[in-house]
Amino acid sequence: MDSKCEQCMIRELNSLKELTKEELVRISHCKTVKTIKKGEILFDEGEHINGVFCIKSGVCKVSKISQNGREQIVHLTKKGNLLGERSLISNETANLKATALNDMEVCFIPRNEIIKDLKDNSNFSFDFLKRMANSLKNTDNALVDLAQKSVKQRMAITLLYLEDTFGVNENGAINIRLSRDDIAGIVGTSIESTIRLLSTFNKNGYIKLQNKSIILLDKKCLKNLSDNI
Repeated sequence: MDSKCEQCMIRELNSLKELTKEELVRISHCKTVKTIKKGEILFDEGEHINGVFCIKSGVCKVSKISQNGREQIVHLTKKGNLLGERSLISNETANLKATALNDMEVCFIPRNEIIKDLKDNSNFSFDFLKRMANSLKNTDNALVDLAQKSVKQRMAITLLYLEDTFGVNENGAINIRLSRDDIAGIVGTSIESTIRLLSTFNKNGYIKLQNKSIILLDKKCLKNLSDNI
């Protein structure tokens, strides 16, 4: 992919699309391109990020460790997503941890450069804040689901979310391979419960488990299950 921001199509997937060519050229000169290997941490809880990450390729999980030591995955990021916006706006340390689920390429843009554009470019500011608001809305909805829906409902929601977010590959399987532990972290349950539920869904014909891949066979039933119909 081209390393020049003004020629990179990834920006069309996030708020950077609202920047002028001159602003993009300036950012291109001060950004840092990083390769993050699978399992490596982009940033940890309590860390000063001092900028934002633009995901050029790969997927990472954004998570928090609960008081009982269990990892709760808040959301997954993919190509085009920005990471670190809340810490940038509040100028506080990161409240979450970001870990690469596969090899990633990211661009790191220093905080001062983004703050300058937020002050000078109203279109960029509005789009940036609108996307942050939408992210917070999704987090609110996830918290309600975690509190009010059963583990079975949350599993159905998670499987539908994964296919909607990452699509399917040539075999019709969800186009991201997650460990059972990571799926448990999204659903908010134990790995034992996750394995048992996936086996039940497979037996009922809702899904097909194929090695480490998952194929959704009956999305209508999964949707009804997620809505408790």
